[in-house]
Amino acid sequence: MSDLKLFNIDEKPTWCPGCGDFGILASVKGALASLDLQPHQVHMVSGIGCGSKLPYYMRANGYDSLHGRALPVATGIKMGNHDLKVVVISGDGDGYGIGGNHFMHTMRRNPDLTHVVENNQVYGLTKGQYSPTSQKGYMSTTSPEGALEVQVNPTALAMAGGASFIARGFSSDPKMLTQLIAKAIEHKGYALVDILQPCVTYNKINTNEWYRDRVYKLDDEPGYDPSDYSAAWQKALEWGERIPLGVIYQEIGRPTYEEQVSQLQPGPLYRQSVQRDRELLESIKQDFM
Repeated sequence: MSDLKLFNIDEKPTWCPGCGDFGILASVKGALASLDLQPHQVHMVSGIGCGSKLPYYMRANGYDSLHGRALPVATGIKMGNHDLKVVVISGDGDGYGIGGNHFMHTMRRNPDLTHVVENNQVYGLTKGQYSPTSQKGYMSTTSPEGALEVQVNPTALAMAGGASFIARGFSSDPKMLTQLIAKAIEHKGYALVDILQPCVTYNKINTNEWYRDRVYKLDDEPGYDPSDYSAAWQKALEWGERIPLGVIYQEIGRPTYEEQVSQLQPGPLYRQSVQRDRELLESIKQDFM
């Protein structure tokens, strides 16, 4: 185990006091340290949003992408250097709304990425608009009569989309969340960690108390097997009075995207020689003449 302090920096988070992002930041650092990783071995990629500022507050490689575009950027980074542990940080609006198209296609490609989604069921950075995961009828600055849409269920969407690892955590249980994120990083393939968290400023419905009254741990369910696809579907659909936490589904042995790309078989691009056979280059040139 490496020293968690290796990932600390002097920059102080600007999140609202009581925000779940603080627990998530601590859990990400703890997970990386528990896997004996060093800052130079990790690449954080984020979009735009309150939680997407997380890479600013830790010492590691980082890339701040456009709103909703973190996953394709992260895929490119992984393709260029698949020795890196690539962790994507996005919010529910960034990951499931504006980035929904990338979410769907990244799952089916199965690159070796860890996708941490900070799900507070509201757009917190832009003053409290309802998000894809806000419940139907949610009152906000842009829905004074209540949200008309049915809310997105991220875990069910991930099951349908072909994610090979699906988990749900809770920001106010950092010990469990640290373990979940570590399992996601260790998983070979696309790993989603949907994290329930309060937005203490704008979301007055889904509070810490609201979550605590409903969440339970799958580890406490006798005989639950996350490799059982049918059983995982039932847990992925469960929402309301009971909300499961833990590893919902895990598929072992499915090849990652980068493992299937022929040009990457000799190793990561950064290790490959830039020199190419002259005859090959000439043949390529002729194709365009």
